[in-house]
Amino acid sequence: MTERLEDIAQQMVQPGQGILAADESTGTIKKRFDSIGVENSEENRRDYREMLFRSQDAMNRAISGVILFEETLGQKAADGTPLVDLIKSAGAVPGIKVDKGAQDLSLRAGEKVTEGLDGLRERLENYYKQGARFAKWRGVIAIDKDRPSEGAIRANSHALSRYAALCQEAGIVPIVEPEVLMDGDPGDHSIERCHEVTEHVLHQVFKDLNSQNVKLEGMVLKPNMVVPGVNAAKQAGPEEVAAHTVAVLKRTVPSAVAGIAFLSGGQSDEEATANLNAMNAIGNLPWPLTYSYGRALQAAALKAWGGKVENIDAAKRAFTHRALMNSAAAKGAWNKDQERG
Repeated sequence: MTERLEDIAQQMVQPGQGILAADESTGTIKKRFDSIGVENSEENRRDYREMLFRSQDAMNRAISGVILFEETLGQKAADGTPLVDLIKSAGAVPGIKVDKGAQDLSLRAGEKVTEGLDGLRERLENYYKQGARFAKWRGVIAIDKDRPSEGAIRANSHALSRYAALCQEAGIVPIVEPEVLMDGDPGDHSIERCHEVTEHVLHQVFKDLNSQNVKLEGMVLKPNMVVPGVNAAKQAGPEEVAAHTVAVLKRTVPSAVAGIAFLSGGQSDEEATANLNAMNAIGNLPWPLTYSYGRALQAAALKAWGGKVENIDAAKRAFTHRALMNSAAAKGAWNKDQERG
């Protein structure tokens, strides 16, 4: 029986569960490993991710999908079990990062466009055969008083919509990720400026998705939260972030979209949880709001692990705690007292 895009998307945003972003490129995970003094070898990358996928309490209760880097999609655990099978056995959906990264946008100083459309149709066919049922493509939007330019918004939006259409053609649910950066240079923009830019970007993205005949019920949106820049003089609490973000989403995101899984950007672990919780506490929204976090789910586990076999249980506990905190936030049921658990 053919799997329906709508059913896969619904599984990815089921109540109280979110998506683990474990799709760090080899270069990015090197930075993570350098911070704990671990060699960036294929075996260590495999062992670290296997540890996360074998954290049964977290995976069964709080993780609905896992975004993988291409290397990980084909890797096997130490005992020979394909890592994809570990994810499936926990009831989660395996996914794959398919973009080739952000490159300088011609004639637009300080702005980027994500590349990777060439050959994507053939790659998606192979990823499907390897077990991937959703994909991710990230468009990066620089922000300050003069940026983004209309050219940068349209270039990234067009790429996102083309990617999404190719995914659905291949039977793969697209995660559409337009990220207005909170930690770019100079990163001193106000929450009001982020509100303005995020609303404009999302309007363009859904206009382009419509032009490419993308089925909204078979996609997941992965946006930034509306937050001030990391270096802004005035920061914002969870209720303010929630009010701005929900207002933007209501003005731009059609109710047919299967769900919204936020990125954490440069937020701390607890900030990302508190802000998501505040949004869900508003209630009565047309789509589920959940998480698709990388560092905000993994940072505590990575530190606890430190590359040592004897620390695996402690690392699993750290990962499980963070996952369950976000699971509670996805239901609007998190509070600070739970963080001491």
